[in-house]
Amino acid sequence: MNHYEKSMKLEEAEFKQIIGVEKATFEEMCKILQEAYDYKHRKGGRPAKLPIEEQLFLTLKYARQYVTQKELSFEFEVGEATVHDTIEWVENTLIGSRKFSLPGKKALIENDENIEITAVDVTESPIERPKKGQKEWYSGKKNATR
Repeated sequence: MNHYEKSMKLEEAEFKQIIGVEKATFEEMCKILQEAYDYKHRKGGRPAKLPIEEQLFLTLKYARQYVTQKELSFEFEVGEATVHDTIEWVENTLIGSRKFSLPGKKALIENDENIEITAVDVTESPIERPKKGQKEWYSGKKNATR
């Protein structure tokens, strides 16, 4: 039994709590994705490794629980590249439909004046470490006299 079949047996409140959207919203998303898939494959092509419902379930799980794509690839028995491509396609398709896009930053600020905007720089910086196999006497410090 796949994730979709198991989730459809849940009560409405449990479904929303676990998946993050109501059943009706999930079904509407599936319709949009199915139409986009049919249009994309109207002249043929390789079939998807996962059914549309599973693709949506995978994407919603990623967005809601933020598990790693490696975990999702293990759970759904597909490759990491398939997980990545699926998430991107589902997100872009749903956003492109304009039925499931969030309001922009401007709309949020106009509606609520109590919102503070904070920018946080989370850029990763590599740490310089000595190379393996360097002589034991080398401390790693730069000599400014050279």
